[in-house]
Amino acid sequence: MRRSSTVLVVGGGPSGSTAATFLARNNVDVTILERDFFPRYHVGESLSLSVVRMMDLLGVSEKLNEFGFRHKAGSYYEWGDEKWDLPFTDVPGGKHSWQVTRADFDKILLDHAREEGVEVHEGHRVTEVRFDGDRAVAAQWKNADGETGEIEFDYLIDASGRAGLLAQKYFKNRRMHDVFRNIGVWSYWKGAHDIPEGPDGAVSVCSVPEGWIWIIPLHNGITSIGLVTDKKSFYERRKSPADVEAIYNQAVHSHPLVERTIAGAKRVSKMHTETDYSYVADSFTGPGYLISGDSACFLDPLLSTGVHLATFSGMLAAATVTSIVQGDVSEKRGLKFYETAYRYSYERLLVLVSVFYDSYRGKDDYFYRGQSLTRGEQRRLHIHEAFLSIIAGVEDLADATTADAYQAIEQALHGGEQPGAVPPTRVHSQSREWTLLADSVANTIEGMYMTMEPSVRLHDTSE
Repeated sequence: MRRSSTVLVVGGGPSGSTAATFLARNNVDVTILERDFFPRYHVGESLSLSVVRMMDLLGVSEKLNEFGFRHKAGSYYEWGDEKWDLPFTDVPGGKHSWQVTRADFDKILLDHAREEGVEVHEGHRVTEVRFDGDRAVAAQWKNADGETGEIEFDYLIDASGRAGLLAQKYFKNRRMHDVFRNIGVWSYWKGAHDIPEGPDGAVSVCSVPEGWIWIIPLHNGITSIGLVTDKKSFYERRKSPADVEAIYNQAVHSHPLVERTIAGAKRVSKMHTETDYSYVADSFTGPGYLISGDSACFLDPLLSTGVHLATFSGMLAAATVTSIVQGDVSEKRGLKFYETAYRYSYERLLVLVSVFYDSYRGKDDYFYRGQSLTRGEQRRLHIHEAFLSIIAGVEDLADATTADAYQAIEQALHGGEQPGAVPPTRVHSQSREWTLLADSVANTIEGMYMTMEPSVRLHDTSE
């Protein structure tokens, strides 16, 4: 183990491996410390269309195809009384993404980072971060053999996932959202049927009174099927561990499409549960560090945004740190860009998910009433600006790359509310571009923009 690295990345999941790969390509010295040994299990198998562009930039799309992950040609929703067939071919240039087993997908990304020159140490857990005043300067680690050591760095990218090394252990600034206080319960089935509705390999989402169900067909003949329901009523119904299975079985057999899918199939895994997964840290940056991926925030599984936010923030982190260490931007301005760009993208998706839930026709159901943004949440989000971001940057893939979109957002942010702005009543998620991307002189955030080719980096228009 080296004693110092220009950049230390804590965590080798999609966010960490993405950041490290782009940094290595920019000739920035980078080390990953990952507490587990890959492959390791992780949920979140359905990749949004926006991830395809990132995989192309990383150079791993062909590896994903060669592995044999199932192509995902879109999404299918039975949401209340409505049925939505959302093929990716409706998006200009869109064809397919993938349904992945995350153990394999994450290992491909981490191994690819190694091939790009990243020094990767698996089975190494960061036990302490050392600060010089407010600045993060070193990390103490312990490996699977019990050996310990310390590595110094100029910059730390915390991609430690839900564990949230910095936000949870040091800053105590992770805030659970007032909405989406839900619980996910899922298992895996062998021999499940493909649905005739929707695009080939689609993720299917079916609303039920107590929440909604996902169906994700994988390449290995296994299908991921999960229930999302509200935490309060779940624990009221759960009187013993056996009740978890009963709640799950009641839900999956209550919807005709899910019932058809699992007819004759066999459940082949234990029940998995996860709760308290909708949160955000109050700050994503500070002296010598950036918080990325799930360490910074997580939303809701409804729109399959987890890997999108992880890889997007990893790219932003790499562009930011590269530009700082190579003297293109000051640390203060670079970190401000990262904070603003990542928070814009996250908050837009938060509003989008809430709008999606709010579109459900059966609003009398307890679950759906509980998903509306509260007034307190709206105040924290600057809800008007967030809706403007959706309208301007998400309405269409073509619109998302025009200067007018970013000018509208900047005007709203710095010039107050705009008269006559009307928020959308529903946004169809899978045919939209989700990322606010400052990618030209005309489209800037905090006076800076990012280029992705030939390398990811920031450009400061004020200098």
